[in-house]
Amino acid sequence: MQREVFISRVRGRLIVSCQALADEPLHGADIMARMALAAQMGGAAAIRANGPDDVRSIRRQVALPVIGLYKDGSEGVYITPTIRHAVDMARAGADVVALDATGRPRPGGDTLADQISAIHAQGKLALADVSTLAEAVQAQALGADLAAPTLSGYTDYSPQLEGPDYALIQAMAATLHIPVIAEGRIRTPQEARLALDYGAVAVVVGSAITRPQLITETFVKELRRTI
Repeated sequence: MQREVFISRVRGRLIVSCQALADEPLHGADIMARMALAAQMGGAAAIRANGPDDVRSIRRQVALPVIGLYKDGSEGVYITPTIRHAVDMARAGADVVALDATGRPRPGGDTLADQISAIHAQGKLALADVSTLAEAVQAQALGADLAAPTLSGYTDYSPQLEGPDYALIQAMAATLHIPVIAEGRIRTPQEARLALDYGAVAVVVGSAITRPQLITETFVKELRRTI
């Protein structure tokens, strides 16, 4: 899928992240495909999903573009950490492959440039998940097609915020010539709208829609606070 085609599909719209890790109750490719189908019925423009099995299952049930990532490992770079992970996601059917584009050491010796090249060789788009503006600029220079502030707050040198990093979204939109996809701790429709106002072309929301255990926690905490 060409970048212009992908952007035309998602501009000004919602991308829903359908992910459940192995220790979560909704883990499973078929369950995530049903979650993606529900998101499509609700009007989502695209899906973000983790792992080849989930992407393949979602592809069978949902007629939306898919951003694929591959979480592997427990610390450091674990979002699509190697060329192998990136190629696996591309071959599973992801239109866009998201990968960690922070400055942290990468396992296996693959460089960010190598990974982006491998994604392009598969005919897919590369989405750089970053934590700072400098990382976004570097990823753009290496050929990333899109960038997202997904990892702001997940590196020890980025702001540790409770909510979205609007300052980073705004700085990326003003500085980069590639599209910016807003992602990270966006919990309400109003916060999503504000991300567009700050220059994002589309908004990814995950936990606030697709992780019921975390949604439940927010209600429980609020009720306990008011007692």
